[in-house]
Amino acid sequence: MGSSTAPPSLSPRRRRKRILRKPRQRKRRLQKPNLQHPMRHPTPTARVPQSRRMEKVALPVVLSSGSGGNDSGSSGGKRGRKSDKALAKPVVPEIYPQVLAIPIAKRPLFPGFYKAITIKDPNVAAAITEMFKRGQPYVGAFLFKDENADDDVIRNADDVHDVGVFAQVTSAFPMNSQGDEGGGLTAILYPHRRIRLSSLIPPGAADASKAVPAAEPIPEASPKPTEEADQKGDVVASFEESAVEQKPETPKKLHEVTSFLKKYPVSIANVDNLTEEPHDPKSQVVRAVTNEIVNVFKEVASMNSLFRDQISTFSISQSAGNVMSEPAKLADFAAAVSAGEPAELQEVLESLNVEDRMHKALLVLKKELANAQLQSKITKDVESKITKRQREYWLMEQMKGIRRELGIESDGKDKLVEKFKEKADKLAMPEAVRKVFDEELNKLAHLEPAASEFNVTRNYLDWLTQIPWGLKSAENFDIRNAMTVLDEDHYGLKDVKDRILEFIAVGKLRGTVEGKILCFVGPPGVGKTSIGKSIARALNREYYRFSVGGLTDVAEIKGHRRTSFLDHYMDVPVDFSKVLFVCTANMTDTIPRPLLDRMEVIRLSGYVSDEKMAIAERYLAPQAQELAGLKKVDVQLDKAAIEELIKSYCREAGVRNLKKQIEKVYRKSALKIVQDLGEEALPEAEALTDEGKAALEASEKEGKAQEAGKEASENETTEKPRLPLKVPESVHVTIGKDNLKDYVGPPVFTSDRLYDVTPPGVTMGLAWTQLGGAAMYVEAILQAALRRSSRPSLEITGNLKTVMKESSTIAYSFAKSWMAKEFPDNHFLEKAKIHVHVPEGAVQKDGPSAGVTMATSLLSLSLDTPVDPAVAMTGELTLTGKVLRIGGLREKTVAARRAGCKMIIFPQDNMSDWLELPENIKEGIEGRPASWYSEVFDLIFPNLDREQANKCKICDNKNEADEKSDDDKSD
Repeated sequence: MGSSTAPPSLSPRRRRKRILRKPRQRKRRLQKPNLQHPMRHPTPTARVPQSRRMEKVALPVVLSSGSGGNDSGSSGGKRGRKSDKALAKPVVPEIYPQVLAIPIAKRPLFPGFYKAITIKDPNVAAAITEMFKRGQPYVGAFLFKDENADDDVIRNADDVHDVGVFAQVTSAFPMNSQGDEGGGLTAILYPHRRIRLSSLIPPGAADASKAVPAAEPIPEASPKPTEEADQKGDVVASFEESAVEQKPETPKKLHEVTSFLKKYPVSIANVDNLTEEPHDPKSQVVRAVTNEIVNVFKEVASMNSLFRDQISTFSISQSAGNVMSEPAKLADFAAAVSAGEPAELQEVLESLNVEDRMHKALLVLKKELANAQLQSKITKDVESKITKRQREYWLMEQMKGIRRELGIESDGKDKLVEKFKEKADKLAMPEAVRKVFDEELNKLAHLEPAASEFNVTRNYLDWLTQIPWGLKSAENFDIRNAMTVLDEDHYGLKDVKDRILEFIAVGKLRGTVEGKILCFVGPPGVGKTSIGKSIARALNREYYRFSVGGLTDVAEIKGHRRTSFLDHYMDVPVDFSKVLFVCTANMTDTIPRPLLDRMEVIRLSGYVSDEKMAIAERYLAPQAQELAGLKKVDVQLDKAAIEELIKSYCREAGVRNLKKQIEKVYRKSALKIVQDLGEEALPEAEALTDEGKAALEASEKEGKAQEAGKEASENETTEKPRLPLKVPESVHVTIGKDNLKDYVGPPVFTSDRLYDVTPPGVTMGLAWTQLGGAAMYVEAILQAALRRSSRPSLEITGNLKTVMKESSTIAYSFAKSWMAKEFPDNHFLEKAKIHVHVPEGAVQKDGPSAGVTMATSLLSLSLDTPVDPAVAMTGELTLTGKVLRIGGLREKTVAARRAGCKMIIFPQDNMSDWLELPENIKEGIEGRPASWYSEVFDLIFPNLDREQANKCKICDNKNEADEKSDDDKSD
């Protein structure tokens, strides 16, 4: 691994003597290593001839511990001479107190093992290049303490560990392809020994006055010894002799060697050599640790081929051939080839005790073994899976080929193609659709099953063959049958039933029907979804239900299963002209206007008490009794109990909550019956069938099994058929109004009426909500006593939105105008500070229909006359007193009836809506239309004493002065 060229430490006079004696032979010997190191850049010196001096110093010796090269055989000189033997030995300065300091990242260097580093700093690269030219390629390498640090110069001694290595730069290669000296380079370092950083000269800190001039070559430092050497004739000293002769002068000369580096902004370190502590080669501990390291090396080498090559190279480099004799070097090698943590490797480098170093190196090597074992396991697992899959694939292909040859079974793809063909033959596809189908089927036949396009094409053909091309249901246009089916499933809903009957009648007259889009709008629980299923049954059509709630992206709807947008996904025309679409919604505000215009909207109002009673008796109670297992048991739910449920527990517009409460009543009844009968009525052993008993025995045998197995056995047992409990005929359960609380708890609602007797300023209005109608009170109070100095104001609360706030302002202005015209002497509103509030502030309220109610509250407060609590009103009010049309009269009428009202006042324009209301809804309520507010006023205050109402309510000046004097006295 070494070269026999002259080392840089050879004295000038001896070097000059050798060049003068054998110029031809020396020239040939020096040209040969130049072929091996083409990137060396020689520079001339002053005393030696230029060509030979360049060749001499430009080729530093490539050294490795314990070995050296010998090229003397090709030099033409005589063999066996003392000078040739001396040149074959690697010579490295034993004392080199000042070196170029280079920081190393990630992991430290160890003596005897090469390391390539990259120098990016052009100043450091230039310094190394000049070191080559001068034949002094020695540096100190120290590990960064920070793993993420990246620099070519040591700025502070605390940034690196103080223990490093003295290394020789054996070769250097420029990083750019042109070989310019101004860029970075890649250097190969060969560490020789451990050193300690005693002091650091950072970049720019060197004293230029004390530096040796860089232009003066080192050989000229002692010209007198050179002349003496010329007088000695042919004597050529060995490296060892030269080193001994120059030893007293070495420190001074070596200090001068690196003086030229001070002109570069590089880090220079003063270092001290570190020597290993003496150890006993026969120590049992050292031998044992050495053997363990060798064994670990063998194990790692058996699993890692790269590791095995490194071990082979290390073994070859050992001249003695026995690693047992050099345990320190073995420890260094173990640390050098291990991928350990930088701190652990640095500890090995800093350890001068051989035994301690070997223990630390063994620890690092053990971790490397663990990593190698894990990597080997992962590799084996992956290879095993790959091999298994390849073997399975190969066997499957062989089996397919054998079956195909024998005709036993065709390929799965062929069977799939045949299945699609059979489906298509049963359908009357149009010509354009059949053409698309044939093209896609042909594509599927030529695709490999593993291809991604195969599944896409298969899914498309699957959907294409699921459309009932040419298949139509045999429609039933029997009006009486349709009425019977609709009445069986639903009570009420006259508007919906009439529209379906109209649809059937038109189809019967024309002989065919056209597709329609119906939209049922109403509160939850009124039967919108279930009526759609009843319509399909009445028309004898197929029924498909899907939900598009929450879908906003049209891409999500186009390819949705069973949707009306199937034609977009199929990209073929699909006839939907005969399809009856039934849509349901709670409100129309969220439906896009273009879609709403294409739909026929049918509004479903909430149920009144009579309708809920009929639905509960006909449908809800029988279904709940059967679900609770009480179909053959005498359990009676009284009509009074149902009325109490409707009145005090279920006031919503629909019957969904009523259904839950009835089911709860029957479940509670079932529990009481089983508890009263006791377990003796049907013991568990008798209740199980044969299958149940077998499962129970199996679970008992596995009683000590794992918990998961126990749970599985128990689940299996409970799923087995059981015998139902037969309740004796003597058992009777009756749920009435008195004991209803025992089943469903205390009442949720007491009454919709907040006031049994309303004070002045309180009026009942009516509101429409998504859940139906509701009673809404408007309250008005006087905030302060009326005085002539008072200023009027109006404060409004109750979580009112913009439109309703405007209604309150209009009502206030109209009330002031009404009082000024009808009661000019009553100056109440001219001086009063009024606060208007709408209860239930947690609920947002909006709409113009509360204008009449608010104006009535203000007038009631101004006239100090209460409003009849059994009167409710609704209507939008203008500034001139005109009462305008409102919506939701049916829901509001239901709410008024539920609140116990006897009269409802509504706009004249809603009279047609009132006449269309069923009689059961209007029963007990008097409807009074009004076009102007004057009509409303006469209905609200029929017996008003106008003379009393026209009196002034404001305190006179005398009373006001007395009150003011009283206030001053109290102060």
